[in-house]
Amino acid sequence: MGRAGETMGEALDALFAARGAKASQVPIILPAEPYLDTAGEALRRRIFLTRGEGGQNLCLRPDFTVPVCMRHIAEGADLPRRYSYRGLVFRQRAGGPAEFFQAGIEDLGEENRATSDARSLADALASLAACGVDPAGLDVILGDQGLFEAVLRALGLPEGWQRRLIRTFGHDGQLRAALARLAEGPEDALSGIEPQLVDLARDREEGALTRLVRDLMEEAGLPPHSGRSPGEIANRLIEKVQVAEARLGEGALELLQNFLALECPLDEAGDRLAAVTGTAGLDLGRAMTAFMTRNLALEAANVDLAGITYRAAFGRPIDYYTGLVFEVRETGAEEPLAGGGRYDRLMTILGAPAPIPAVGFSLWLDRIEAMARSTGKPA
Repeated sequence: MGRAGETMGEALDALFAARGAKASQVPIILPAEPYLDTAGEALRRRIFLTRGEGGQNLCLRPDFTVPVCMRHIAEGADLPRRYSYRGLVFRQRAGGPAEFFQAGIEDLGEENRATSDARSLADALASLAACGVDPAGLDVILGDQGLFEAVLRALGLPEGWQRRLIRTFGHDGQLRAALARLAEGPEDALSGIEPQLVDLARDREEGALTRLVRDLMEEAGLPPHSGRSPGEIANRLIEKVQVAEARLGEGALELLQNFLALECPLDEAGDRLAAVTGTAGLDLGRAMTAFMTRNLALEAANVDLAGITYRAAFGRPIDYYTGLVFEVRETGAEEPLAGGGRYDRLMTILGAPAPIPAVGFSLWLDRIEAMARSTGKPA
């Protein structure tokens, strides 16, 4: 980065310190497994992988969120705590540099999720302002994976289908394909399976199914510890039958599609959501309460709700997000200048002994600097 970028970095360092975020330093070469296990395909296929002397999988740092969280867990620091970072990340990208600068804040352990969500988005916008970005030239898009998951639960979909659809959230083409498959009815995934096994799985006769699986394994001469246990196979088969035979009725499919089509200013989102779900008697419970509470917290943080676009189908292509997701882009652009969200499940996956609420955001400093150059404004 040039002199303008250095000035921008200094401004961010000062802002992050004023926001109570402790500067965190993490290695450039990291264990690859945490990313392979948690980040999702969109990030996994961009990682630069290598092997250590002991044969362990290593990678060049593709983001800061995972290593900042891992360092916090290793140090066992008190909570709540905010960490800031600024430095290079490395990703394979078509048509873009393989290394670029990011900065941001990770907010860990704040039990008031509405407050920390609002603070994360407000700090991302303040960070862009500190870099000299004119807010009038920005689009702010907000989504909520928690609301999407609540709609799926309220529709009564089998857990297997819920997981499948959640994995596609933020990938519009994959989500449309999954919904089309769900509307079509039974898949061919059960062909080749003994009809007696399918019947027991369909009736959720777990005990009888486990005994039959054990008998078939013994007949085939498979040793008892040759892989999954008979009970595990039975449970997997019950889920497989549920997924294969689930069908979303026309009314429920239309409701889900209407929900996903919602796009409006955030200050109108509560009424629009109520109109879509209320007429069908769909109760989103705590997810809706959390959504509205966060809007109040955003207003308290002086964030203009009318200037934010709520898009029900908007997600970010990283698997560890669980609730709020957002991106800030130059008007009309596809790539974000800033983006972030809530990732409450990540900390326990990475080894935290107890769940830790977590939310954060990242800034793409190279894009911000390029935008400043193109508009003729100093970064």
